[in-house]
Amino acid sequence: MTYGHTFQTWRDNTPAWLAYTRHRFVQGLGDGTLPRAAFLHYLKQDYVFLIHFSRAWALAITKAETVEEMRLAAGTVNGLINEEIALHIKTCAGAGIDEATLFATQERQENLAYTRYVLDAGHSGDLADLLAALAPCVMGYGEIGKHLATAKTCDTYADWIGTYASAEYQQLCQDVGVLIDGAVARRIGDRADASPRWDSLQARFATATQLEVGFWDMGLDP
Repeated sequence: MTYGHTFQTWRDNTPAWLAYTRHRFVQGLGDGTLPRAAFLHYLKQDYVFLIHFSRAWALAITKAETVEEMRLAAGTVNGLINEEIALHIKTCAGAGIDEATLFATQERQENLAYTRYVLDAGHSGDLADLLAALAPCVMGYGEIGKHLATAKTCDTYADWIGTYASAEYQQLCQDVGVLIDGAVARRIGDRADASPRWDSLQARFATATQLEVGFWDMGLDP
């Protein structure tokens, strides 16, 4: 299963990709060595992140130029708010942390830097710019979920892994890949990688990937 040509090209030209998808935090999820306190700290920060991430995907609807682009972006917003965030609420509730407490979580600087970078990409650019900044999170978690589903040696974080390894989430990644391919071709042309804009889109993707690495680093430091 692939997530689209454009994403694959961006991914293959981003040196930090493996540092993100094979991070020590990720390894700890797979082998169960990640401390529970670090996981809950991450979930609280990620809840806030997903609130802003949902806003960024809502912005993608306003940047869309076709009804199909609007549908795909709207479907992603729905998945984030009603499915992915629900996992965080359920897991934290089991630890005595209610949603009001989650919503009131003070953002760490790493979280603030990442979410505002993505929103700025959307406000200052077009849909292609926004998707380049959004893609590492969506696709990276899909890749991590697939990898951990087969490589994990402990079931401590099986619910988290199962969410991103699920057929539903993998389909979301495929849908977003289609959206990215179409959005880039529509705005830049079929030979997008020969366009003067290509390097800036690649740079946006790479920066967002590096910010993902920083987010994992933050997760290890509750």
